[in-house]
Amino acid sequence: MQRFFIADIHLNQNEPGITTGFLHFLQTLPNDSELYILGDLFDYWIGDDIVDSLHQEVSQQLNQLKLRNIQTYFIHGNRDFLLGHRFAKLCAMTILPETCIVKNDNDKIVILHGDLLCTDDLSYQKFRGKMHNKWLQRLFLLLPRYFRQKIASKLRNKSHQHNQQKYEHIMDVNQVTVEGMMSRYDANVMIHGHTHKLATHQFNCGGKTLTRLVLGAWHDGVNYIHQDENGEIKLIKVE
Repeated sequence: MQRFFIADIHLNQNEPGITTGFLHFLQTLPNDSELYILGDLFDYWIGDDIVDSLHQEVSQQLNQLKLRNIQTYFIHGNRDFLLGHRFAKLCAMTILPETCIVKNDNDKIVILHGDLLCTDDLSYQKFRGKMHNKWLQRLFLLLPRYFRQKIASKLRNKSHQHNQQKYEHIMDVNQVTVEGMMSRYDANVMIHGHTHKLATHQFNCGGKTLTRLVLGAWHDGVNYIHQDENGEIKLIKVE
């Protein structure tokens, strides 16, 4: 069984090149494989009841994967955490918990979007806690479309301004948090996105050599992680 992992595609109407690259990537996936989307498939999401031409095109192409026996899984990101089961059904994809385990004969892999690992960014973690409050989410989704778009735009601008004022290392993962999570799940491999820092890291923890693979944003080009039939895992950037 081949597996493919992607994150931080950030699909939006203003960057059609990313959409073209994403749809081409879907077409190149081999039959009888698995696709894991680790959050931020869309640049923002304000409710399953708002489906535009981009959403329709993407959902149709993802839905077509099932005809080739490709199973699609999704973990919420910090931009599309409101994506619900209604839209997931259109895409024929299964929503997974925010942290999940994937196994094969050789590895136990913990997968997640990655923002949970950025524990040095205290203001973001506080904000994240509020945004994941189910009551607040329900209230937000009851608002008219115009107000939801206005709030989402304001929050994105505010986040961008705050991030410019933060030191880069604060917005990166905390190594102690990484090691703690991998130990908790007894995993030897971790795959995540969010930081956009495309890289493969190896480190020693508890007498074991562990691997953390980080996916990059598709603003910077197509990239993905491939696990072949033998369990070998590679981070690939398409030049």
